[in-house]
Amino acid sequence: MKKDNGLFIGLGALVLVVGLIAAALLTTSSNDAATTSSSSSAESTTSTRQTESKAKLDKEPLPQLSTTVADDESEVILHTTAGDVTIKLFNTYAPLAVKNFIVHAKAGYYDNTTFHRVVKDFMIQGGDPQSAKNPDADTVGSGGKSIYAPGQSNADKSIDSGTGFKNEISYSLYNIRGSLAMANAGTDTNGSQFFINQNSDDVQSQISKKVYPSKIYTIYKQGGNPSLDGSYTVFGQVIKGMTVVDKIASAKVKTNASGEKSKPTSPIKVTSITVVKEAE
Repeated sequence: MKKDNGLFIGLGALVLVVGLIAAALLTTSSNDAATTSSSSSAESTTSTRQTESKAKLDKEPLPQLSTTVADDESEVILHTTAGDVTIKLFNTYAPLAVKNFIVHAKAGYYDNTTFHRVVKDFMIQGGDPQSAKNPDADTVGSGGKSIYAPGQSNADKSIDSGTGFKNEISYSLYNIRGSLAMANAGTDTNGSQFFINQNSDDVQSQISKKVYPSKIYTIYKQGGNPSLDGSYTVFGQVIKGMTVVDKIASAKVKTNASGEKSKPTSPIKVTSITVVKEAE
């Protein structure tokens, strides 16, 4: 998902078509940084994923399929005005994105921000600090910086020169239902915005068994957005509170400044984020 800027990838003809549709939904204008703040890397291309052997894919660790928080994973609770959402974060597979999220969370960067972009049966997007000041402003969806950007707490030009940090794509992580990912405005433009994949429809017909781990192919029957795989950094998974995510996704929406009907009329707020555990 884009920062209301971008979100598409392809894994075969069917996925490409779905990806283009998704892109239209998730990437309205550069002023709507809602869907994701991450971008795709060379590893996210269709050809790269298709050349991975099925045997090797089936041996990949799949941490999203367990609700247990492992030693190398972190845990956070998003306290929202609709209820709490507990998420585990994958430090091993997306260290930059996880650190970015945790540091921002501990600093209160996300406090009182809203889920400014909501597309039912697709995803919910938040993380723009502008939304805490004026949630109805037309510019909401275009804001937010990573902790690595110039002037920020962990500024590092080698990671983020001012246009965002790189995507972290893994064969172990996918945009299944409940996954947490960075929103972006194109390749390697991750900032502060994030989204949670909410779709609950069976999407197995959109993917090929040959290019996915068998267990991930199976879990996509329960929903998710495989068209985003490889283009957005997945860095977490909801382990408690999906009913809250579904409630947020069901909010009444109106047309935003980019012409997309995804702007909540009464947006849900992230009042605060508790960092329950940080991986050692």
